[in-house]
Amino acid sequence: MGKRVLITGGSGSVGTRLSQLLLENGYEVAHLSRSKTNLPNIQTYLWNVEQNQIDAECINGVDIIVHLAGAGIADSRWTEERKKTIIDSRTKSIQLVYQLLKSNPHQVKTVVSASASGYYSERGDKLMKETDSPNTDFLGECSVLWENAVDEAKDLGIRVVKFRTGVILEKNAGALPKIAAPIKFGFGAPLGNGKQWTSWIYIDDVAEMYLKGIEDETMQGAYNMSTPNPITNKELTVAIAQKLNKPLWLPNVPAFLLKLAFGEMSAVVLGSTKMNVEKIEQTGFKFKFPTIKSALNQIYE
Repeated sequence: MGKRVLITGGSGSVGTRLSQLLLENGYEVAHLSRSKTNLPNIQTYLWNVEQNQIDAECINGVDIIVHLAGAGIADSRWTEERKKTIIDSRTKSIQLVYQLLKSNPHQVKTVVSASASGYYSERGDKLMKETDSPNTDFLGECSVLWENAVDEAKDLGIRVVKFRTGVILEKNAGALPKIAAPIKFGFGAPLGNGKQWTSWIYIDDVAEMYLKGIEDETMQGAYNMSTPNPITNKELTVAIAQKLNKPLWLPNVPAFLLKLAFGEMSAVVLGSTKMNVEKIEQTGFKFKFPTIKSALNQIYE
C-alpha cells in the first residue's frame, strides 16, 4: 500500500474530492470526524474538539496529515461566540492532533493545511504575495491564528505547507450555488460596486494542489491557492449569467444593504482580495482550469 493520509474535515467538499484523488493515486486515506461514516476504503476515527477528545489510534501508520477542519466562515452572523467557534474549530482541532504526536510514537513527516485568502482580506487592487503582511480585521486575525497553530508542527521536525485558499467554485457546494440561484430566477446582480476582486479556483485544481503539496517535499510555508486569473465580482456575476443564458437587469446590490443584513460578515462578499500565484506556479504546478470560462464550462456542461 501507499503512504497513509489522515484528513481532518474529510467529509467536506474539499476533503471528499481530495480523498478520491488520493485513493486513485494509491494512498491510504483516513478521516477524523465527529461521527462514524461508511465511506468505502476510508477508515473514520472519532474526535470531539470541544470536549478535547480524540481517538489516539488515528495517527497509527500516518505519514501525512491534511488539516481541513473548520466551522463555515459565512454560515451565520459573526457574534463574538460565533467568532470564537470559527477560530477554535481551526486552531484547537489541529492542536489536539499535535498533542497526540507529542505523546506517542509516530511517523508523520508532513502537514498540509488549509488557510484562507482572508489572511489579506480587503486590499483593493493590490496584488497580494505570500510575503505581504496580514490584515488586522477578523478574517486576517483568524487566518493568522490558524496558520500559527498549524506551524507548531515545525517544532516536531515536520514539514508544513499552508494554502491560502480563495473562493472555491463547484456546482453544488460553496459560493457558486448561492451566486447562481438568484441569476437563475432573473434576480442576479453584482454586489456593492462590483469592482472588488475575487481570487477563485475550481475544486479539481484545489485537490490537485493539495496532492502537489503532499508529494513535493521541496514545498514548505504559505502558498496562495487561486487561479492566475482573478476577476471582479461584476465579471464573475456576468460570466455566470452568460453561461446560464440569463439576463442581468437589476442594479447592483448596495453595500449598505449587505452591511445591514450581514453586519461584519459582509466583508466576505465586499472585501477585495487579488492574489499572486507565482510561488505555486514556480513549483511546476499546472492549472487545469485557469480561466472562469473553462471552469464554468466544466461545471455546467
